[in-house]
Amino acid sequence: MPLQNRVTPTGDIVASENRGTFTGNRGIIHDPATRTLLNKRWSSPAWLTCVCEFGGRRREVMSRRSWTELFFLDEATAFAAGHRPCFYCRRDDANRFRAAWETGNGVGDLSAKAMDAVLHAERLDRGKKRLHELPMSLDQLPDGTMVQANEKSYLVAGGKTLCWSFAGYNRADVTTPAMLLTPPSTVRAFQSGYRPVLHPSAAAALG
Repeated sequence: MPLQNRVTPTGDIVASENRGTFTGNRGIIHDPATRTLLNKRWSSPAWLTCVCEFGGRRREVMSRRSWTELFFLDEATAFAAGHRPCFYCRRDDANRFRAAWETGNGVGDLSAKAMDAVLHAERLDRGKKRLHELPMSLDQLPDGTMVQANEKSYLVAGGKTLCWSFAGYNRADVTTPAMLLTPPSTVRAFQSGYRPVLHPSAAAALG
């Protein structure tokens, strides 16, 4: 039976047999004895996105009192849930993201802690996923942005929308009003040049 460690664009953590292309964490939120989640869904405002392989290290998932391994379909999914690149295993990506985030949000010399504080406020509303008004029309949103419509999550890429699933993306038009899933400050980082890694199914769906 799969463990409860797959993250949706809305930030929920559920069980799925599909594997992700990125891992990450929100601190320690599991019981290693049972390899199940605790009631809390984060223990730190630093929500990270990490690579699945780093330095030849191997971890037995959710087996010890260490950070809880979470998994994402792709980086766009992780960003939508409110995560950011890890400065340890993804230093170059993290520095590129911080530079784009600073440019897009009109700030400079930002610490990771200060960025996490902004993201934490944007990702949550009284403990649940915060949805935001679209800052522009769907077809103008930068690639990698994700929105929610009719209880489904959609990726914006090439001015088109792709419906998200744990297995990948399928081409689908959004026909009802949509809300922004990706934190607004992260969207502004995308506008300033950061390009999140998308699952291969996105390119296939766009043809």
